[in-house]
Amino acid sequence: MLKQRTWVAVAAVVVGFQLLGMCNLFALAMLDPLDFLALQSIRKGLEDLPGSNFFASWDFTSDPCNFAGVYCDSDKVLALNLGDPRAGSPGLTGHLDPAIGKLSALVEFTVVPGRIIGSLPQTLSQLKNLRYNQLTGGIPRSIGTLPALSNVILCHNRLSGTVPPLLSQTLTRLDLKHNDLSGSISPSSLPPSLQYLSLSWNRLSGTVDRALTRMNRLNYLDLSMNRFSGCIPGRVFTFPITNLQLQRNSFTGPVQPPSQVTITTVDLSFNRLSGQISPLFSTVQNLYLNNNRFIGHVPATLVDRLLAANIQILYLQHNYLTGIEINPTASIPLSSSLCLQYNCMVPPYRRLAHSRLGSRRRGQLHSVLSGRGKDGKSHNASRALQEYWRKKIGKEEGAQIMGSTFSGFSFARVCGG
Repeated sequence: MLKQRTWVAVAAVVVGFQLLGMCNLFALAMLDPLDFLALQSIRKGLEDLPGSNFFASWDFTSDPCNFAGVYCDSDKVLALNLGDPRAGSPGLTGHLDPAIGKLSALVEFTVVPGRIIGSLPQTLSQLKNLRYNQLTGGIPRSIGTLPALSNVILCHNRLSGTVPPLLSQTLTRLDLKHNDLSGSISPSSLPPSLQYLSLSWNRLSGTVDRALTRMNRLNYLDLSMNRFSGCIPGRVFTFPITNLQLQRNSFTGPVQPPSQVTITTVDLSFNRLSGQISPLFSTVQNLYLNNNRFIGHVPATLVDRLLAANIQILYLQHNYLTGIEINPTASIPLSSSLCLQYNCMVPPYRRLAHSRLGSRRRGQLHSVLSGRGKDGKSHNASRALQEYWRKKIGKEEGAQIMGSTFSGFSFARVCGG
């Protein structure tokens, strides 16, 4: 009787192991064989950097749908997020295997910043998200032909060549910043469905006015640090965005917004823009127009809003402006910054000084304002001017002048020359 019970127990254990093995086989069978083999190839091309253990769970004797970063829908891989997304994670190293293109149902693919090198596989087909590493080569033209593409994120890589035409009418986000892309952007290469467009820190050139005119859904635009030329279309100032970044390009011509600009920050600095500054910029909180070729007077509406602390930053240095209507005794709010250096105007404090000083002191003041002392050596004009008021005019009157005019126009201290 005891022997019979023992055989029954042993049989039960054997059956249990058999059932467990069948469960494992069933789990492995849940994933499409092509996806299973693709994941194996991807794994062979990548390794954890020291300090990372992302691939610790990638044991191909178990269900791949339970791997870190792998998300399945039925028997297909739906999303693949490679690398530990937590801050400070070392990331991965290696290359992306072309087998990634065999994940036919993939709709999301991200890679945590690391040291992944090499070109993007030409086999990319259903991918919607690609994040930054050190990918080189050109952007496959096949990406632009995907009809259901919604996001292309290839920022912070070393991609070169041109931006291929993107034909998807569902594309909402295009982020190619910090690469080595060159060439021009044709008017039809960017779909009007775009809501987020960042092409900064490349070597892109040519005009963009026709391409931008087609956009009517943009809520983010950054074309800075390129070589774009031509005019800036007035339409861009009507986009529902909070930041317009077009600085450090080669844009030319006048800037003419069609209506009052409601964008919080507008940066058009370091271009070749000309003409007069439009008063329609008076509603911008942070306005960077420095290092251009603007002429004429600073609009009175900009000055009024600056003194009312509605404008926080007004950078106009390095232009050809000839005047600004402002009371020399006005005090600029501490929360606001005004830069006017290197223009063609006489600062208000010089006019005030000339009205109070004799000819001898005017000459002394001129040497102070020109940035050179009796020894002919250059020095900090703003600091020297303070010292001049203190010694030549008297402590009480000098304090009044410095408190009203100099504190409001301490250009070198505020914007660094």
